[in-house]
Amino acid sequence: MTYYISVLKKYAVSNGRARRAEYWYFFLFNMIIAFALGFIEGVSGIATETDNSILVGIYQLAILTPSIAVGIRRMHDVNKSGWFLLIPIYNFILAVTDGTKGDNKYGSDPKAVESK
Repeated sequence: MTYYISVLKKYAVSNGRARRAEYWYFFLFNMIIAFALGFIEGVSGIATETDNSILVGIYQLAILTPSIAVGIRRMHDVNKSGWFLLIPIYNFILAVTDGTKGDNKYGSDPKAVESK
């Protein structure tokens, strides 16, 4: 949960680097929250006539900027530009790849900073 909160604190910060753990825990908590909101909406019957989830849509819209920012920082951790986020399969490969050891042109190694 600390990774989720840290991404929200860096709401629109796209410079620097994000570890794999930060990126994937943020992704995991997004899925859990979206599932919970969809479940609450289904049980309460808020949008019974449509297949669209109103609460999940509002949540995803609110979390769009931090999601893009953490994705860009994740690409920076593997020493790639944030534009690589737009390449569908390659961005997934980069997202699961371990980050560049030591400093790169996007900043210092987040693992080294965290272990000090």
